[in-house]
Amino acid sequence: MDIVIGMLFTFSVLIFSVYKGIFVGIPLLTGFFIFAFISWKRGFPVKNILIMSYTGGKDAFVVLKIFVLIGAITSMWMASGTVPAIVYYTLNLMNPNFFILYAFLISAVTSMLLGTSLGTVSTVGLALIIMAKGGNVDLNIATGAIISGAFLGDRSSPMSSSASLVASITGTNLFVNIRNMFSTAIVPFVISIILYTMFSFKQPLNFTGTNIDSNLIDVFNINWMVLLPAVIIIILSILKINVKISMSFSILSAAFISFLIQNNSLIEIIKYLFLGFRLDPSSPLYDIIKGGGIIFMWKAALVVFISCSLAGIFEGTKMLKSAEDILRKAKKRSTVFFYTTIVSIVTAAVGCNQSISIVLTNQLMKKVYTYNSIDNHQLAVDLENTGIILSALIPWNIASLLPTSTLDVSHSGFIPYAFYLYLIPVLNLIYFKIKKI
Repeated sequence: MDIVIGMLFTFSVLIFSVYKGIFVGIPLLTGFFIFAFISWKRGFPVKNILIMSYTGGKDAFVVLKIFVLIGAITSMWMASGTVPAIVYYTLNLMNPNFFILYAFLISAVTSMLLGTSLGTVSTVGLALIIMAKGGNVDLNIATGAIISGAFLGDRSSPMSSSASLVASITGTNLFVNIRNMFSTAIVPFVISIILYTMFSFKQPLNFTGTNIDSNLIDVFNINWMVLLPAVIIIILSILKINVKISMSFSILSAAFISFLIQNNSLIEIIKYLFLGFRLDPSSPLYDIIKGGGIIFMWKAALVVFISCSLAGIFEGTKMLKSAEDILRKAKKRSTVFFYTTIVSIVTAAVGCNQSISIVLTNQLMKKVYTYNSIDNHQLAVDLENTGIILSALIPWNIASLLPTSTLDVSHSGFIPYAFYLYLIPVLNLIYFKIKKI
């Protein structure tokens, strides 16, 4: 009962913080202390609780390296003129009446190449949201399209770290999982295209009263050379080079271009790298092209560290084991999938991390699948269709918090428009219901 009360209180505080715009690290830290206290009341010594927290927190250091790279690549792509060039050339090629659809499809293709939603959002996603801001497009709709597309590759690209994690913990073949993922996502993908096409007509790019393309040429030196950082990351990703290495080379090339072509000094480049890119306040693009920086990522890093520490307590105390008895009551395929969905939402909301959700959901549901003679490949695709994508619909989960922070948009406003993310679990649940009938 104490766990249920702790969960409900933590959820309530987290939801309240999102509603009020309070930094989610504060209520998350409150939740950490609540479950640390519950562990102590259950007989675990304070020393052991601290060790469990530290053991879980150490897992965050792997993710923090990605955060540093994302902060750096965001600012360097702006300083080098890469993002402005992408915006400029896309504006001249794109049909403005189909911007929302383009935002979804461009993000989807890029995420399949890079295998990461965060890498997609911090590169082409950033360029797309700059166009939306300058073109009077509803930012919530544009963000929903960008994040939906970004998670297509995060879920099913051969280079996706989350897809590899699912294959590893379930003991399944990655490429069999990918085939299953595509077969279960065809209908949601097609419906998403239809919906984003409809919204495109309602939200076209409209630059009336602005001259963003001419402003870009005035502020930045735009030519094919400034696209080199983008070309590098795409080529290295196609060659299956680790995304961290790809991003590092892209950052280095962007820094050189910023110095040689955009005429930024070494001091300015270092400043942009750590504090984020900013134009002169008098620039007409000042409120549109800005952001990034390694320091900018500290809030996201803190959230991940606290959530990993909390997950360490859950794992060390086996608090969630009691839930297995309830979950084992699932006998129908649709019920098993429904339980997997609920468990994924809870673990993603409490753990605030996509990877934690995958690991905990697998731990809690694995025996349920075994008891119902459902093979591991089905477990794997169910994890992909729930934990991987539903994490992005929880505002305080890092899968949602980091993309929205990078794009500098509302942390929750995009959720109703992230069609692809919730159509997958909903339509798969309907499919299992119909199949039984």
